[in-house]
Amino acid sequence: MPSSEEIAGAIRQECQARGWGPSKLAREVGIAEGRGPHGVDRQSARRWMAGKRCPTYWLPYIARVLDLHLGDAEAAESDEPKVTTTDTVTSVIELGRSDVYRRSFLVATSGYALSALALPDLESITRRTKAAAAGAVRVGAGEVAAVEQMVKALGDSAAELGGGHARHLAVRYLTEDVGPWLNGKYTEATGRQLFAATSQLVHLAGWMAQDEGNTPENQGRAQQYYAHAYRLAAEAGDPELSATALRGMAVQAIDLGYRAEAVQLGEACVRYGQHLENHRAVAYYEATLANAAAQDDDRRTATRHLAFSEVAIGRPSTGSDASWAAHYSPGRWAHESGMILSRLGDLDAAEEHLHLALEIHGLDRRRTRAIVLADLGGVRYRQGDLDGALSTWSEFITCADGIRSVKVRTAIDDMRTRLNRCQGMPQADKLRLKAGRLLG
Repeated sequence: MPSSEEIAGAIRQECQARGWGPSKLAREVGIAEGRGPHGVDRQSARRWMAGKRCPTYWLPYIARVLDLHLGDAEAAESDEPKVTTTDTVTSVIELGRSDVYRRSFLVATSGYALSALALPDLESITRRTKAAAAGAVRVGAGEVAAVEQMVKALGDSAAELGGGHARHLAVRYLTEDVGPWLNGKYTEATGRQLFAATSQLVHLAGWMAQDEGNTPENQGRAQQYYAHAYRLAAEAGDPELSATALRGMAVQAIDLGYRAEAVQLGEACVRYGQHLENHRAVAYYEATLANAAAQDDDRRTATRHLAFSEVAIGRPSTGSDASWAAHYSPGRWAHESGMILSRLGDLDAAEEHLHLALEIHGLDRRRTRAIVLADLGGVRYRQGDLDGALSTWSEFITCADGIRSVKVRTAIDDMRTRLNRCQGMPQADKLRLKAGRLLG
């Protein structure tokens, strides 16, 4: 491998010969790697040309677009884990088996999140319809319907009681039941339906892992499931499911503090969903980008896409109730919008939206209601309304009992920490004791 100085010199020389600046280099490298023309930022390309950063991961793609010959540059290994380029079905089943047998997982990283944007294998289903083994099981509409029904049953349970409940059932169903169907005999139309249904199952497994616990292994496991859900959906040609999987990765990136990556993933899911007729889905993705921008302290972008989301959620609901985004009701939109407004510092509007979510639209899932109550209590506490906060948190603690969700546990811990400032107040002391029992 040449030195960093030699690499930078070669990059500058070839760029000068072509009349390329950092912007053109960034564009071409992003396209070569599969993330698209905006996949690499101009400043990174400038640093490569100046020799201020060695492009370890990007070097094979730089060598390709500039026709560089740098010894083993083309074979250089990435210093960031990437989404697998092997057959998606083989990869996702192996992922599930690793989960079942409790093998170690890579931790979640920003590089892995963005590498999910690489182009999927769009010929995967076509190849499988032509190469099924002689003894493979025949798959039809009944098997597809079975996957969809299981996703609904497991999803309903997780939404009510948290991702920590029954996650192993989702993973075993993937490996033991759905796996043979994915490797079975089916028409291309059935294959697309099967891949789409499996994408929902894999996405659910990722969400459950993320909600089960905030450990590096759980987050890494969730990230890999989300990436595979995206690939399955894209190979099925389903833009809504593709966007939803990217949304899962964007929300996780927000939670992990990968702000720039969250914005880029949010932009990608908006692009996938921009032509959908399902207005709830459009609102879902626009709100995701608004949330990511708010976490990145980009008030202008956050406000703009929050407005787009509000317009979309206000339109009549379209599409099937079985749609993946059908659950994104006006009440859930009001909750997410309230937290975006809270992040932007508009606490009065945030409280109004959270109240709207709870009292006007209502929430049909106990886990969701618990989280909204916790958030509303926090907003009231920040406003100086201690009585309102204590009353809301009291309802939250009652609702949270028995839910296995890292978000609920984090909310309980956050509430208990804030109540340390209220020692000597009977209601606050009582809430702290209840919180301690739930966390214990």
